[in-house]
Amino acid sequence: MNIKLLAIGKTDNKQLEELTNNYIKRLGFYIKFTFEVIPDIKNAKNLSESQQKEKEGKLILSKVENPDTLIVLDENGKQYDSVAFSEVLQKHMNSGIKQLTFVIGGPYGFSSEVYNRANGKLSLSKMTFSHQMIRLFFIEQLYRGFTILKNEPYHHR
Repeated sequence: MNIKLLAIGKTDNKQLEELTNNYIKRLGFYIKFTFEVIPDIKNAKNLSESQQKEKEGKLILSKVENPDTLIVLDENGKQYDSVAFSEVLQKHMNSGIKQLTFVIGGPYGFSSEVYNRANGKLSLSKMTFSHQMIRLFFIEQLYRGFTILKNEPYHHR
């Protein structure tokens, strides 16, 4: 199984980018992982919230293949502790799917088309984090999940 993370907009914080890249590198020991940044919508300030979500939604869906399992990171999604999340990852791997794609939306969330295409919703917290920080937190949780599955000491139970 491959895991892909899609995110809207580039990170301008070099420290967060460095930390994120560190976890991306670590993840490579466990699974094929790709992280793809979808460029911000041009002239977004001239668009309504719904127009921006619609344009971002089209870009997101253009990066998702038909057989992919798509999970949106959404404040109303299901929450897991780290051990339960590792079990979710294991179930996906056991299911035989080839591509598990997670997506972090833009500042206003997702279009209805993205929600309709999604196979599930995941929430990392009831708190709100910046879209730049969520990338790091999510990739770290993926890494933690795989260390849990391998019974490695990174996660202390």
